This record gives sequence, structure tokens and C-alpha cells, in this order.
Amino acid sequence: MYLSRYIRLASVLFFLISGGCASLPENTDRQESFAFANPESTGIGKKIAIQVKQHPAGQSGFHLLSDGYDAFVARAALAQIAEKSIDSQYYMVHGDMVGTLYVDQLVQAADRGVKVRFLLDDMDEGSRDFGLAKFDMHPNVEVRIFNPFGRNTSKTAQFITGFGKQTRRAHNKSFTVDNAITIVGGRNIGDEYFAAGKEMDFADLDVIGAGPVAREVSASFDQYWNSPHSYPISKLSKELPTEEDYRKGKESLASYVATQSDSAYVDHLLNSQLADNIRKKNVNYYWGPSNVYADPPEKLTEDTGDRAYMMTVDLKPYMAAAKKELLIVSPYFVPGPTFTDFLAELQKKGVRVRILTNSLSSTDVSIVHAGYARYRKKLLRAGIELYELNKETTKESRKAYKQGKIGISSSSLHAKTFTVDNETVFIGSLNLDQRSVVQNTEIGVVLESKDIADILVGNFDSKIDRAAFRVRLETDNEGNEHTTWTGLIDGKQTTMTTEPYTSFWQRFVVSFLRLMPIESQI
Repeated sequence: MYLSRYIRLASVLFFLISGGCASLPENTDRQESFAFANPESTGIGKKIAIQVKQHPAGQSGFHLLSDGYDAFVARAALAQIAEKSIDSQYYMVHGDMVGTLYVDQLVQAADRGVKVRFLLDDMDEGSRDFGLAKFDMHPNVEVRIFNPFGRNTSKTAQFITGFGKQTRRAHNKSFTVDNAITIVGGRNIGDEYFAAGKEMDFADLDVIGAGPVAREVSASFDQYWNSPHSYPISKLSKELPTEEDYRKGKESLASYVATQSDSAYVDHLLNSQLADNIRKKNVNYYWGPSNVYADPPEKLTEDTGDRAYMMTVDLKPYMAAAKKELLIVSPYFVPGPTFTDFLAELQKKGVRVRILTNSLSSTDVSIVHAGYARYRKKLLRAGIELYELNKETTKESRKAYKQGKIGISSSSLHAKTFTVDNETVFIGSLNLDQRSVVQNTEIGVVLESKDIADILVGNFDSKIDRAAFRVRLETDNEGNEHTTWTGLIDGKQTTMTTEPYTSFWQRFVVSFLRLMPIESQI
């Protein structure tokens, strides 16, 4: 018995020590490259340049992508009309159907001579080095991995021994064509981020940006692409593919895509109005001034308390300028004491503050909900309106998460946006939790458009009663406070005194997690 204990202890120690021995190859000889310099020389760039001149100087055009199919179509159709360059930066690109169809569109563009730069955080890259190395063999494709784990030891061990470095990731998401048009927002590339239909309006949100905004996104992309933290996949892969491997890989990709010819995604790409408008370069935009905000790549190695590396420092004044209303949608919402006080002060000044986040039953990360729950009563006491998504994740989605498929279920909120006074809108990758604000890097755009703000606020107002629970703080006759949730259960308006769709065990675990001093990591 004691011998087995010592063996297990020795195994754990070896596991941790081996993680500390993780190493990366030399990365000083990587080649710098930059966004395409003359976007007006391309078909899409020329059309957008004409439209830009028809509006006040510096304004960009924006088109919302709230529907999952449209969000896929927008990326695929833009890849189809690309002439010079595609710059793709994502936290995750899954190897599932949507991820494969996405890569196929990039390959088809590269086959036409388009230069593709593919930048991926190493969080979910896993054991796909060889496949990415085959993709990288295309003469017009270059693949880089940001903040990679060492390939000579366990990733889990590196999480433990590299705490504070490997736990900090590039959460940025952008897709830019010909340096003329871009997509930013909350979606990674994978089935679960694009499966939302029109009945799931809150699930996720991206925006197409045309004009000067694309150049701002490209400037951020170039920073990451040329960062010493970005490693060419050829330096990381333990095995480099041969020409035969490359040929077979392309054949396999084409064969798989052919089997998806009757999928809803391919159908929408062929037949949807948005796809047709993109191919004809005839998308309807709302125009207005905008600013792109992005954390610099150096944030991942600088002290977490250095506010110079936090884009939220630039975003907070927009919220502080609210005179009438601040509407926040954030799937992971852990405001912390300072931001909680800030929101309470806004409410005290007469600003209506409304917040939509995931409920315990809809979130895929219970520990984040524990962090949020710490501040729920204080927010409610301040008069802030809290809403939690009225959805229940399935056993299958929770199982997928536990297996390492770190995505979001089709019943979970993933959009990251805020709206100020029905005029100013933020859309991006930033969650309002300590991990996004302090630990990870993010990107987003603030745009001035009453039309877009009206769409988002109007959508919220029209759907919130059936899409979410209103959370309130009730006081009984003895002066005791009780949190309640009011919303539709089986079509009937119901008020509950425990978190909807949850078990005693789920609530117990969250209550326990609330006691742990781990807020900076969630």
C-alpha cells in the first residue's frame, strides 16, 4: 500500500518536472510580412473605396452577422472573391465540418494565387501539427502558431509548470480579405459557433467591417504575425510532410468536402442572399466612425497589473459616457469589485444598466459562473437589471467540453457586445471577466451607428422575456434577501428561488467554488 503511494507520488513529480523541461526551437529567422499594401487595386477594395468617398472622412461600413449560417457564408464568400490576401487569426479552428469547410475555402483561394496567412493560438491545436504542416506546404499558404507549447512534453504539465505564461492565450478573432474588408466578433471556427439559427439570436455575434476599419484590424494582425511569439508550424511539427503527403492531404480534403455538398452550410453558400451580395460586392452597410482596439501581443508576457496592455482602459470611457442606458451582453461576466462599483455608480446617476449573461444551466464553465455569482446580489442591490439565458445545456455538450472540445454548446450565449445610449456599439472577442481583461489578448471594434444600435437593442427588447430569466432580489417580511429567477418554463411564466434547470449538486459545487481565490484566472 505504502509502496504504491510512493510510486504514484514519484509519477506526479516526474510529470511536473518534465513539464518544466519543455523547450521551443529557435525562432529568430522567421520572415516578416505585412498586409497587402494596395487594397484599392482589388475588385472588392475598389468598390469599397468608392463607397468610402461617399461618406464623411474616416467612416467605415458595417454589416451585422447574428445568424450562424450567415456568419459562415460571409467568411466563405469573402474568401471566394479574395484576389490578393486572406489574413485569418483565431483562438480555435476545429477539425470538424465547419472547420474543414473553412480551410477548404482558404485552399481554394490559395490555388488561385491568393496569399493566405493563417495564425492560430496553440490552445486547441493539439496533435494537428502534421495536418497544419501539410496545409503550410501550399506555396501560397503560411501557418504560424502563437504562444506554442513545447512539443517535447505534456501540454497539461506545461499548464501547471508554466502557470502565468501558458495559461495566458491569444483570444483574438479576425478574418480580413485584401486589406479592404474584415470580420471581427465572438466566433471561433467550429460547428458549435455557426449552428445557431434565427431563433437563437443571442448565441453569437460578428460584424463585417469595410473600409478604414479593415486596415486597423490588419495592423493588429501584423503585430501578432511578426511577433517573436508566433512560430512557423514547420518549426514545431515533429514530422514534416512529404510531397506525397501533401498530395494525399489535398485529395482527402476535396473528398470530404464533396460529401458535404448537401449540407445546410454549402446550400447557404450557394443560394443565400448574403452570399450573392458578397460575390456581387453589393452588401448593404451602415456607415459610421469607428475605432479598433486590440491588446498587443506583449500583454501575454507583461505583468498582469500593467494597465498599459489592457484594451479595457480604452473601452471604459465609452461606458462612462452613458447618459441613458448601458446594455451589456457577455457570456462570461465576472465584473470584479472595481467594475461592479463603476456600474453601480452609473445606475445611481440615472443610467439604466442591463446585463445579459449565461445562467448556471447554460454555461459550459461553471467556475466562471461561480465568479459572477459573487457579485450578483451587489449588482441587484444597485438597481442593475440582470438577465441569465433561459437555456439548458445537453449532456452531450457537457461531455464534449470535458473531453477537451472547449467550445460552446448550441444552447449557450457566446456574443460579446455592449451598447451605449442607442448610438455606440462594441463588438469583439472580449468577455467581461478577469481572464479576458487581465490574462488573455483580445480585439474588438467600437462603432458609432444608431441604426446598428437600434437593431441590437430592439432585438434584445423583443426577445429577452422568452430568451432569458430576469433575476431579482426579493426581501421577505423578516428582512431576509432571496434571489429569484422569473422566466418561461414550458411556455408558462414561472418564478423560482433556485437556479433554473440545476441540481442540488451543481449549486453546491458552484457555492464551493465561490470560496476559492481564483478570480484572476476566470
